[in-house]
Amino acid sequence: MPDLGKYAFAVLSSYAASLLLLVALVGWTMWRGARVKAQLREVEARQERENG
Repeated sequence: MPDLGKYAFAVLSSYAASLLLLVALVGWTMWRGARVKAQLREVEARQERENG
């Protein structure tokens, strides 16, 4: 690891914050995708009942 000197805390905390935000964004995207997929299944099932 390179010597960051007096900027070590700022650099490392920036990396940590970026990683945390990236993990949160991926988690939120997966959660939202699962919700949308479930809603789509409901709509498709409703359409099958109406057309079936």
